[in-house]
Amino acid sequence: MRKTWDIFCTVVDNYGDIGVCWRLARQLANEHGRAVRLWVDDLATLQRIAPGVDVLQDAQMQRGVEVRRWTALPPGTEPAQVVIEAFACHLPEAYVEKMAAQRAKPAWINLEYLSAEQWVEESHALPSPHARLPLTKFFFFPGFGDRTGGLLREGALLASRTAFQRDTAAQNIFWRTLDLPARSAGEWRVSLFSYANAALPGLLEVWSTAAQRITCLVPEGPIVEDVQRFFGVCGARQFTRGNLKLHVLPFMEQDSYDKLLWACDVNFVRGEDSFVRAQWAARPFIWHIYPQKGDAHWPKLEAFLDIYTHGLDPGSAARIKLLWRAWNEGVDAGAAWRAFEDAAATIQAHTAQWADSLHARPDLAGNLANFCDKLL
Repeated sequence: MRKTWDIFCTVVDNYGDIGVCWRLARQLANEHGRAVRLWVDDLATLQRIAPGVDVLQDAQMQRGVEVRRWTALPPGTEPAQVVIEAFACHLPEAYVEKMAAQRAKPAWINLEYLSAEQWVEESHALPSPHARLPLTKFFFFPGFGDRTGGLLREGALLASRTAFQRDTAAQNIFWRTLDLPARSAGEWRVSLFSYANAALPGLLEVWSTAAQRITCLVPEGPIVEDVQRFFGVCGARQFTRGNLKLHVLPFMEQDSYDKLLWACDVNFVRGEDSFVRAQWAARPFIWHIYPQKGDAHWPKLEAFLDIYTHGLDPGSAARIKLLWRAWNEGVDAGAAWRAFEDAAATIQAHTAQWADSLHARPDLAGNLANFCDKLL
């Protein structure tokens, strides 16, 4: 009999939280044989990355996962054998009481946000007994080291990526699905998925005066209005200035977004889900970390930069850090882009090696499944 899992997700960071939970739920169901219910408080956001979801249905099967609307739990809902609180969302009190009443207590996991900070390894898998009920919650941290939960990675992901990146015909078919022509000789293609950023106009200006043609691909989102202001055109979705062509893309489901990252030369990403997928793409990338009060996000950014650039020559490492910091500070990134561009070949090779090193470690879903099996 398949083990049952409940994953609870409150949509906070638009697509980052639900993006991680949707990938995790699918992998647990389809690769590890778990019976997964994904409880989501915002089906409309899930639908953007999983178009088959019907926002009018409270319960539905999607790609092997039972998707449930999380407003109030239906009467008679019984806890699963494994219960995941994603990113410190709070379970309904009645559900927790039912967990405590079970003879065989569920494995209760708080799936935390991803960080490269050193304290993560010390906190991973630590227990937290409930203050009054006979339950223990365990903190499970995704991460980059051997003493963390690892990163989300489907079993066939890297093989699929490599095959796609070696197949020009497959890439051209993909471009056609986006109503884009095949890549021309010497052209760079850059994906740009970002929070609102004051550094954007300066970056677009530098690209418009670049020596080579640059095609910038912007998934639909808040920065589209900033793009339109830069070009002085409202309502348009295609723009040209100098050597820059920019296309606004419809919001993409996850598998197509992965292909976009694989097909581009450089990827600007944001939040957590696209950040991880950019690393598996093995292309140079720039991360716009989710801003937090009191600049609490900066230590997370610097911690990742330290491990990601480890072993890289100091000049190329400095170029990466210069651009990442400028982009996250929202300052003019033009000079930083030019420096980054000069080291692009070296950064490309390093990022491919980085992806291979991560692939040598167990993945998050597998680690989580094994950990919970032991608890049960």
